Amino acid sequence: MSSTLSIRINPKTKRAAQKTLRSLGLDLSAGVKMFLEQVATTDSIPFYTATGTGHKLRRASIYRKEIAETLKGGKSYATAQEMHVDILKDK
Repeated sequence: MSSTLSIRINPKTKRAAQKTLRSLGLDLSAGVKMFLEQVATTDSIPFYTATGTGHKLRRASIYRKEIAETLKGGKSYATAQEMHVDILKDK
């Protein structure tokens, strides 16, 4: 027995996905079914997920927090040489 799935998606993304899937001989429904089968089979998202800067999504919130803390009260340097001197003085 099958069930129906309804999702909201950006029309541009939908058209681009349909175009790609068509070129592979699939329709959107088949592509979504394949994705969901892989999620169920592998118990994971079947592709590498990353932010726009290339960081893994599960780490992105940690990075954002560290960046915010650094911007709030961390050291800043005018040049890389200035930073290098500061790092070496602690040794």
